[in-house]
Amino acid sequence: MSDDPDMGHPVFSGFRLVRMSDLILERTVAESQSERSEIIFPADANALGNLFGGRLMQYIDLVGAMAASRHARAITVTASMDHLDFVAPVRVGDLLILKASVNRAYRTSMEVGVKAMVEDVRKNRLRHVSSAYLTYVAVDKDGHGLVVPQVVPETEHQKRRYEDAARRREMRGDETLRKKEMRAALPDGWHI
Repeated sequence: MSDDPDMGHPVFSGFRLVRMSDLILERTVAESQSERSEIIFPADANALGNLFGGRLMQYIDLVGAMAASRHARAITVTASMDHLDFVAPVRVGDLLILKASVNRAYRTSMEVGVKAMVEDVRKNRLRHVSSAYLTYVAVDKDGHGLVVPQVVPETEHQKRRYEDAARRREMRGDETLRKKEMRAALPDGWHI
C-alpha cells in the first residue's frame, strides 16, 4: 500500500480508493466490459458430463466482479445474484465464454449483466447457455461503501439495459423488504 501523491489517497495494486467527498466521474459501458473463457474439464462436471451449476455461478460472479471493479476502479463485493437462467447445458470439452457489462450504477452499487455462451470452434457457432444479473457494491479497505461513477449508455442496446436495470432494482427492493419483514416475524431457529 502507498499513498497517491496527487490526492493523498491509499493505492492498492493500481486501484485508487476514493473517499465519499471526491468528484464522481461517468464511465461508458465499454470502459468496463469484461470477458472470461474456460475449457470445461471432467472435474468441473456432474455424472452426466455437464458443468456443475455452482461452477457456472462462480464463473459468472468472477467475470461480473471484473466488470464492476473496472467500472468503480475499486474493490467490489457481490451483494446479490438474481434472475439466473440456465438455458442449456455446458458439456465437458466445451469452450465457455462469459461476457459482463455494467448496466447501471447507483450511489455505491452497480447492476452487472452477464451472458454465457458455448463456442463450437469447429462450426464457428455460439450457443447461449446462461444469463444473470448481479449487484456489486464498491468498498474501501475497511468494507465501507464508495460512491461509484455513473454509467453512460451509448448504444440502443445499452440504453435498453440501462432502463431495464431500474425496473429490476425496484422489484428487488420490494422483494428485499418483503423478506426482511417475513424474517422479523419468525422466531429464532431453523425454518425450512
